[in-house]
Amino acid sequence: MSVLVYTENVDGKFKKSTFEAVSYARAVADQNNTSLVAISIGNVSADELTSLGKYGAVKVLNVSGEKLKNFINQAYASVIAEAAKKESADIVVLSNSFSGRGLAPRIGVKLQAGVADGAVSLPDQSGGKFTVKKTAFSGKAFAIVELTSANKVISLIPNSYKLVETGSAAIVEDFAAEAKESDFKAMIKDIVRSTDKVSLPDADIVVSGGRGLKGPENWAMVEELADLLGAALACSKPVSDAGWRPHSEHVGQTGIAVSPNLYIAIGISGAIQHLAGISSSKVIVVINKDPEAPFFKVADYGIVGDAFEVIPKLISAVKEYKASV
Repeated sequence: MSVLVYTENVDGKFKKSTFEAVSYARAVADQNNTSLVAISIGNVSADELTSLGKYGAVKVLNVSGEKLKNFINQAYASVIAEAAKKESADIVVLSNSFSGRGLAPRIGVKLQAGVADGAVSLPDQSGGKFTVKKTAFSGKAFAIVELTSANKVISLIPNSYKLVETGSAAIVEDFAAEAKESDFKAMIKDIVRSTDKVSLPDADIVVSGGRGLKGPENWAMVEELADLLGAALACSKPVSDAGWRPHSEHVGQTGIAVSPNLYIAIGISGAIQHLAGISSSKVIVVINKDPEAPFFKVADYGIVGDAFEVIPKLISAVKEYKASV
């Protein structure tokens, strides 16, 4: 038996969340005294593939080819399931990214496996049970689920597990899995990415604005703060609905769920729908002139003040700090 981890790439490069998933899978493999095998699908360089060994992968199954260059849910699930069977892997780990959320249940069906999606910590295997702590109710709560099936699939919430380097290189092995023609009924022909922006789901820091900023013309200071912090930009639903910011920046229950190490909310009251999408953040900072804003109840740090006074001072403080280091 072994543990298999799917390593998602973007344009041939692995993201931080991928290395987190490998580190997590290595720890799961250690719990079970077994080896860790990674699988990569798409056109990834040999150097990039061997780098997975730094985080604990002993071997990497490399699946390449024009047909699988872009993500195809059904086909990728079939390939990963075939790899799990080849390696006798009874546990499959992947990141709970956009693609991971689609893959996990499909892999579960193909392997007749129990699925724990949105895991936030290592499995507890004491007492002969296999339980996993995961997010529930759109991130508003946690659930402890027990997987009783022989095979198991776990998808890990980004930023919920640390990177752990082991310092070794992985062996790369080409793997030719057979995907059925029915897996290719829906094909992605082209992907257009915002290459100049930090990806929201993978961001360590997110700076988010709400209606308290009064209009799109006032977003320059938010953008400057985000740029100084190397953060991704986000907004509340009313802001995107009003057309102040693109819908791709909308975080919340009906938008993108994020789990950064630091979430800074500026001029956002903190409606339950918004909190549902950001509650997995490790540290939440709220800036709002209304001391009764619901957001303060979940904040780790709060500043009661006008954003138009607080943000310029915060920008100056960050610039001063960066100049001194």
